[in-house]
Amino acid sequence: MLLKDQKELKTAITGLPVKEKDKLLLRLIAKDKVLTEHLHFKLLEDPSDLELRQQALEEEITTAIQGLKFGAKVGSREALVLLRRLNGRVNHHYKVTKDPQTDAELRLLLLELIPVDYNESVFSSLGKYNERLKTYFLRSVLALYKKYVKLHEDLQYDLNEKMNSILDKIIREQLHKTAAELGLPNQV
Repeated sequence: MLLKDQKELKTAITGLPVKEKDKLLLRLIAKDKVLTEHLHFKLLEDPSDLELRQQALEEEITTAIQGLKFGAKVGSREALVLLRRLNGRVNHHYKVTKDPQTDAELRLLLLELIPVDYNESVFSSLGKYNERLKTYFLRSVLALYKKYVKLHEDLQYDLNEKMNSILDKIIREQLHKTAAELGLPNQV
């Protein structure tokens, strides 16, 4: 049941005394951790906190990918798991901050640093992860490109070089045919 379909309920809620509304609101907010964190960010933090959050996440991404690059017995499976986990962290950051610029910057950093050039044999049990990694990488780039197009032209200009770097990475990794089928350009 959606609130927009229940006009009488909506009217009844707006007619509640302020004290009762506050109590209900606090109970509802307590049930959703992301909403609680978003409200904390929106009401109690300032722009410098956004910068600190971004820097912490950038450091987490860089450290995790460095560990992946220099770890022993690392392959496409581990890269895929890490890419998904870090992508989830960036998604959470966006849900909390609702800032499209830091979201795009963090995704650009992640996609720029993550290696996708694993050459496991097709006959290896890990070969299937190589294709999954490349598919997930391309879908992530496509999602980022769609967000990039919606950004203000000044922000697009600022992020242009990094976006082109990722599109060049697609060509280097010989994924450009699939990328073209998805509708990704060669340059922005």
